[in-house]
Order: sequence, then C-alpha cells, then structure tokens
Amino acid sequence: MASNILIGTAAGLWRLAGDDVHPIEPLAGRAITALAHEADRTWAIVDGGTLWSGDEAWTLRATIDGLPGTCVATTAAGPLVGTEQAHLFRLAGDRLARLESFERAEGREAWYQPWGDPADVRSIAVTRDGAVHVNVHVGGVVRSREDGASWTPTVDIEVDVHQVLAHPEHARTVLLATAEGFGLSRDGGDTYQFATAGLHAHYLRAVAVAGEHVVISASAGFHGRRSALYRRPLEGATRFERCESGLPKWFDDNIDTGCLAAIGSLVVVGTSDGCVYRSTDAGQHWTLTAKGLPAISAVVAG
Repeated sequence: MASNILIGTAAGLWRLAGDDVHPIEPLAGRAITALAHEADRTWAIVDGGTLWSGDEAWTLRATIDGLPGTCVATTAAGPLVGTEQAHLFRLAGDRLARLESFERAEGREAWYQPWGDPADVRSIAVTRDGAVHVNVHVGGVVRSREDGASWTPTVDIEVDVHQVLAHPEHARTVLLATAEGFGLSRDGGDTYQFATAGLHAHYLRAVAVAGEHVVISASAGFHGRRSALYRRPLEGATRFERCESGLPKWFDDNIDTGCLAAIGSLVVVGTSDGCVYRSTDAGQHWTLTAKGLPAISAVVAG
C-alpha cells in the first residue's frame, strides 16, 4: 500500500496515514487547488497563486503571476502549471516561465467555455516517453512530443474532456474522462475509442488506473446528480461495473477532476463534503477512511 497519500482541501493539506489524517502545518488553512506527485516530493498549487513542493518539509517555489493556476504536472524538465484562460508555465529556477509555443497551439482560436469565458487548462498528463498531453476545457487535448516546442490537437473539442491521464506503465496508453464517456487511446493519443457500456450516465469528471483496472466517476451532468464510481479491466471487458461495496448509493456531487487517485491496487477518492474513501483491491471494496474535512479539491497517492 502507498505510504504517501495527500488530501488537498479548501482549507489545508492533509496526510492520510493508516486511518488517521494529519494536517500539513505550513499549508494549514490554505486552499489547495491541485496536487502532483513524483518520486521524492509532491507539488501543490496553493490559493491558486503559488507553487509549493514538499515531503516532510514544504517550500514556496514560485508565484503564479496573473491568472490563477488550475493544475500541475511533473516532467523531466520541471513541473508544468496550467492556468485559467489556457496558459501553460514551466518552473525555471525560482520563477514560472510561460510556454509561448502553447500560445500558438493549433486550434486555439476555437477554444471556449459554454458560459462565454475563455477556456482553461483543466488537466495535464505526461506519458512515460515524455509526451505531454494538455486538456483544455473546452478545447480537447493538445499534445507535444517535443518537450513543449510545438502542439498538435488530438481530440475534437466538442468531446468536452474533463481529465486526461497517462497510464503509469504503458507509454502509448492515454485515458480520458469526458462528457461523452470514457476515452482510451493505445497509440499515444492519435486515436481514441469511447465507451459508456454499463454506466447509468456518461458524464465523467475523473479517471484513475488501478493496476489492471480503470476507475471512473460518472454522473447525470455538471450539477453532479446521481454520481457514482465504476471500474473495468483495461483489457478484455467492455462493460463497466458499479463500485458499490462500502460506498454511498449515490454521491451528492461529482467526484471531480483530481479527486480520484490510484497506485497499484490502492484507490483513494475525496468528496466535496469532506469524506475520503479508500480501496485496496482496485475499487471492488471500499472503506470510509476520513470524514469531516473541508471540501476536498485534490488527492494524490505515491
């Protein structure tokens, strides 16, 4: 079982150790926007405006100037930070430098929000071969195989992607949670197959790889009504099965992007009403591990 499980909330960062949660004091009372874990540390966007890193000790690494940060991902060249209005930054020393190539990404002029605001970067995934996949909401997924030097669209923007995820072991396998169901690519994002079989609804916000299985969150729509978790083997099976044992009949809200994480067969999910559920068998059985936390905004396991 993973020994480093961190829970980001609207009012602080918490470490889950066994069945106990402990606050990370330097970030107490601070809103955690997003988390990303790598081998020896975790990165956090705090209050939308600063980038921190830490393990036992936590350090402010850079300020996110201008628009609020929305997500963070680790790369061999340093962490990438996505922001509102669809900008991308890379940490260079003690500052975040904007990737000007992303400003020229093909198709950018068509990105939009349904309510009229400019699109945001919603999630970032980096495959084992270094390809960077950036999910723009709403703008599909753009990919760079040249360390950010250029960007190529991979998914029609009307698919309405909510999370892109790289398989932890297979460099060519990329997964999507979208408003149109679960997307799976076996060729590095060149093509995707979409699936909804077995789901009560096809609006997905989050996806995680748990060993040989994929776990997703599904609901009736952006309001989060009738929200539930499902699992399915990545190989062979075509239908999702509902995750029920140890979970509520329905969650009261969407399990959001970044609030579902897995490593091996361990899966952790955080809810907007401050509950943490954990599974040690790839989502088949669950236990309520913590409750009463502030609204959960991000979960990582490493």
